[in-house]
Amino acid sequence: MRSTAQRYFLGGWLLCGTLVAGHAAEPETCPIEPNPAMVDAVIRKLESSGALDQAVERALTRVAKRQQEAREAEEAQRQARLQERAKSLKPVSRTRDHIRGNPSAEVSLIEYSDFECPFCKRFHGTPKAVLDRFGGRVNWVLRHFPLPFHDPAARREAIAAECAAQLGGNEAFWKYADALFEKTQSNGRGLPATTGEDPLVALATSLGLNRSAFGRCLQDDNVAQRIGQDITDGHALGITGTPTTVVRHNQTGGVELAVGAVSLERLGEVVERLLGAKQ
Repeated sequence: MRSTAQRYFLGGWLLCGTLVAGHAAEPETCPIEPNPAMVDAVIRKLESSGALDQAVERALTRVAKRQQEAREAEEAQRQARLQERAKSLKPVSRTRDHIRGNPSAEVSLIEYSDFECPFCKRFHGTPKAVLDRFGGRVNWVLRHFPLPFHDPAARREAIAAECAAQLGGNEAFWKYADALFEKTQSNGRGLPATTGEDPLVALATSLGLNRSAFGRCLQDDNVAQRIGQDITDGHALGITGTPTTVVRHNQTGGVELAVGAVSLERLGEVVERLLGAKQ
């Protein structure tokens, strides 16, 4: 039920505008004060016919559509800025990066990730499925982008994954990363503590890494600095959330972005475009 003020406003608006076949045109100005009795009569007639509700609904739909279009335009601009910045992305380095799959692949999925991000956890199986689909033509690189509101757990887990790489090489890094995503409680809650030992150390020893050496590595400032460098590089690209995957053709330098936990189909389409042929 509309209040008296609402009825008066709507009636005045309709009288001041042009009403043709139940459609109200919005007037730019209304110099004449409408008669209250006339307003009430018009409102009652329009309410009984349903025309007023239809007009209001159309107006609200137009407003919602304009708001949605504005949001889509803003997102398109953000994506365009990211796309341009991604051209300056550091190429994949065999000596520095953690590469899953063929190091000489034509296309790399360079993912900026956070071990405490629930979307990253959900997405983690998707790049692996892409590697399986495209064989040796695609590889996967994981770079660190722990989000501040997931710290300290996210940053400690990134450091721990680097320690796994230091002690056991590339294969150990990926095993540790897989285990982190499998076991983490996400959203900054970290790994569940099942014993009195640091769960990051316990995970390392369960994968065959040396307990003492791993514990020392967790305190190594050089490892922490490496995480910081990945974060700096991500900020330079304009990355604000995880997962963000830069799909790069390593011969042409062409790039496309996949922001968020995109589906296997979506990520596969991006790879197909860069490879230039359906698989």
